Amino acid sequence: MAGAKVIVGLGNPGREYENTRHNAGWWLLDALAQRWGVPKFRAEKTQANATTRVEPHQVRLIKPLTYMNRSGGVLVGLKRMGALDLSKDLLVLVDDIALEPGRVRFRATGSAGGHNGLKSIEQALGSRDYPRLRIGVGAKPEGRDLADWVLSPLPKPDRKLIDERLPELCDAVEVWMRDGVEAAMDRYNR
Repeated sequence: MAGAKVIVGLGNPGREYENTRHNAGWWLLDALAQRWGVPKFRAEKTQANATTRVEPHQVRLIKPLTYMNRSGGVLVGLKRMGALDLSKDLLVLVDDIALEPGRVRFRATGSAGGHNGLKSIEQALGSRDYPRLRIGVGAKPEGRDLADWVLSPLPKPDRKLIDERLPELCDAVEVWMRDGVEAAMDRYNR
């Protein structure tokens, strides 16, 4: 996979989770697949994946099919093969409760910020130094259980805000692929 790009969208498998906040990474991954004409993800043991070409890159799209706190397992094989320059070739798409719905933030590196999917990826990779695109899903109301909040569906107006931004977020991912995370941060972190 040398010179390839790997984009991992975090989410939980199962119809009951399709519209939950925790699946925002899958929503963007699906939008990318649609934009690039990827007909179907191929389900394997722990992941659904698709490979396509977005010139000049070979691009692998991955949806972990494990629950969020075990998402990192899908990257262990790639790391073991030494096939991935984490700082340039990997992008993780993830929900973020610190951002309002529809807001996004690229990060070149950083902590998991309490996100179990990112914790799992950090553990699997042995590093925090990989780009991620955080997709705002709204702050947890005071007194509400965090797990209950991220596993609850977004209200329709909030989901609409995210859905309306998906074409622009696809553009943002293409900027990351072409020009790197710093260029994507400069252009899309507002």
